[in-house]
Amino acid sequence: MATSVSASAFLGSWGSSMAGEDHTVLHAKAAAAHVRVARPIRSQPMMKNVNEGKGIFAPLVVVTRNIVGKKRFNQLRGKAIALHSQVITEFCKSIGADSKQRQGLIRLAKKNGERLGFLA
Repeated sequence: MATSVSASAFLGSWGSSMAGEDHTVLHAKAAAAHVRVARPIRSQPMMKNVNEGKGIFAPLVVVTRNIVGKKRFNQLRGKAIALHSQVITEFCKSIGADSKQRQGLIRLAKKNGERLGFLA
C-alpha cells in the first residue's frame, strides 16, 4: 500500500485532521510568528589616514591643528591642496603631459603627503 503524498497535501490533510485548523490558517499563524530582525545601525564611515601620527611632519600638523582649530585648519589644508593641484596642472601643461598623467601625479602627491605626515 505505497502511496505518494506531496508536502502540501500532507500538511493540509494532516493539519486539518490533527489540529482541526485549515492549512491557510496555520500558514498565517506561522507568518505572524516570524519576527523580523533589523540590521544594526552602522555609524558613518570616517575617512582616516592609515599613516596618521606617522611621518616627519605629523607632530607639526597635529600641533597646528590644535592651535588653529579643526575647522580653520581644514579650510587651510583644502586651500593648500587646491594650490598644489594647480601647480601640478601648470607643470603638466608646460611639459605637454596629458590629463591621465596629471591625475597620476596628483595621486602620487597625495600618497607622498600621507607618508610625510601632512594628512595626519
